[in-house]
Amino acid sequence: MSENQPVLQKKKIALVANSAWSVYNFRLDLVRHLIPRFDVLVIAPEDEFAAELKKEGCSFLNIRFNNRSENPLKDFSLYRSLKRIYREQKPDFIFHYVIKPNIYGSLAAAACGIESIAVITGLGYAFARQNWLNSTVSYLYKQALKRTREVWFLNREDADIFIQRKLVDSQKVKILPGEGINPEYFAPPQFRPVARTKAFQFLMSTRLLKSKGVRIYVDAAKILRKRNRDIRFGLIGFFEEHHPDSITAQDIRYWQRKGYINYSGFAKDVRPFLRQADCLVFPSFYPEGIPRCLMEAASMEIPIITSRNRGCKEVVEEGVNGFLCAMNDADDLVRKMENMIALSPASRSAMGKRGRELIIGKFDVQKILLEYDRALNQG
Repeated sequence: MSENQPVLQKKKIALVANSAWSVYNFRLDLVRHLIPRFDVLVIAPEDEFAAELKKEGCSFLNIRFNNRSENPLKDFSLYRSLKRIYREQKPDFIFHYVIKPNIYGSLAAAACGIESIAVITGLGYAFARQNWLNSTVSYLYKQALKRTREVWFLNREDADIFIQRKLVDSQKVKILPGEGINPEYFAPPQFRPVARTKAFQFLMSTRLLKSKGVRIYVDAAKILRKRNRDIRFGLIGFFEEHHPDSITAQDIRYWQRKGYINYSGFAKDVRPFLRQADCLVFPSFYPEGIPRCLMEAASMEIPIITSRNRGCKEVVEEGVNGFLCAMNDADDLVRKMENMIALSPASRSAMGKRGRELIIGKFDVQKILLEYDRALNQG
């Protein structure tokens, strides 16, 4: 290259989310995919995972906003902050994730003349019931999504709700099979014994919210412990202290003291816990996108029990790689857990293998990365 030849500057791509943890946990493969070709800027409230993203080669900007505030007037400060950042940083394209970045970030990007895509990762708490919050969020979504190039959903049912309620132009809608999972990283252990002599191990991996089904899991554990003592009920995940739907630390301590569950805290790497599990349980009635915990378990050949909830049922074929239970029904969950225990180790192993085949065929992260490439190549 001659001294006078200009150096081509990489385009800058911004990823805007509600935490550094969510970008690292859900989108690390995306970050690694983009880094060689783009300057990647992550904009999110800072936590311990911001340093991990910087190690990967990202720039990181901390932005303060209250994930749990239900006051749109207060949240308007997020719009002003993002507009200022976009004018200063001048990203060439922006991807927004979850409700508040999707709404206020999309509006701010449009005000700055920057193209963006809103990724609806799930309808979330605001859509769990029909009330003033639902109406307000729906109105704000409608205004914001008019200004995006595309709107990505992680399941068809969420997209249909937005289209039916006229919150988004159907021509803008793209359905992704979740945010993808890396089956090479979430791989089954090479050697798994066929005969099991230890206690049967259930595991639940989740944010500790009531609507994720944590209490239902505990209620099922109480019932099963009375019937069969040779079962263990593991739980991993983190608290969201200010979330109105949060399980409390006092709840967890009480359940542990009574011997219902074994809580192991937040796991940065869930694979060691999955390797010890015979079955993953996730009885969520939260408005899910595609739950990552289900994809992680299936990819590692762990059979699944989950609810007939949108998003959840996308990852489980009844009797093929797991069982589906009724939502908010501990008794039905118990029945499905007993069905799982009753299977032979060979049958559970076959279920697990079919689950991994489903992941590779439908949810491999490489399929998702192709969609990002398509979107960015259009720019």
